[in-house]
Amino acid sequence: MNQLYIKSAAVCCPDSKVLAAFNLQGSDIDKSLIPAGMRRRTSVTTRIAITAAKLACVQADVGTQNLASIFASLGGEIQVTDALCRLLPDKNELLSPTQFHNSVHNTTAGYWSILNQCQAPATAIAAADDTFAMGLIEVWAQLQQSSGERLLVCYDELWPQYLTPPIGKIAFACAFVLSAEPDQSIGAITLPQVSQQKEQALQADWVKLTKAAPAAAVIPLLLALQHKQPCIVPLNIKVPIWTSLLEV
Repeated sequence: MNQLYIKSAAVCCPDSKVLAAFNLQGSDIDKSLIPAGMRRRTSVTTRIAITAAKLACVQADVGTQNLASIFASLGGEIQVTDALCRLLPDKNELLSPTQFHNSVHNTTAGYWSILNQCQAPATAIAAADDTFAMGLIEVWAQLQQSSGERLLVCYDELWPQYLTPPIGKIAFACAFVLSAEPDQSIGAITLPQVSQQKEQALQADWVKLTKAAPAAAVIPLLLALQHKQPCIVPLNIKVPIWTSLLEV
């Protein structure tokens, strides 16, 4: 298998102006997806990722109880982790068990599994600028071993801006249902490969957004799907540039 078939794609971005600038359709956070008691313990990271994931599953008409998933995020639970780290020097301050539980990189994957009573494998990955491309490669590798569908969710929330500005100025999440089978697909992409493309050749507006919202690396693929335009799609913004060929 040298292609991944895309069954659906969905976006969650609380800032509607971000999507409007690219003429993309998306959703705000759907609070109804997480019960109130659990929602109070979750971060924006988890809420945007779960909203995008649920929308993608509904669009693809796939069940979630047996759907293996890959959650790809550069920062993961960066706000919670940062808050815990700032508490460590204060010996009189007790760490919150709930915050500690929610600080790990696979927190969102865990909440998704609990909410959907899903016992299928869930993978959490981070790979700096290559995170989206590595998520696609992880999906491809898993589908070599077993057929069916995979849910890929790429997401990042707002970051504390004293860390590494401008990363994390915008919360953004996107989810895809991907398969090894072409049935009911809206497009197909080849396995990501390193290309000779240079940063200067990339769309400036997209590069600027992706520096502030790492998960926005998905936008060229979303635009190509929306316009049903076969093309070579860049998957990141820093050399080496990863690309895939999209067919629709």
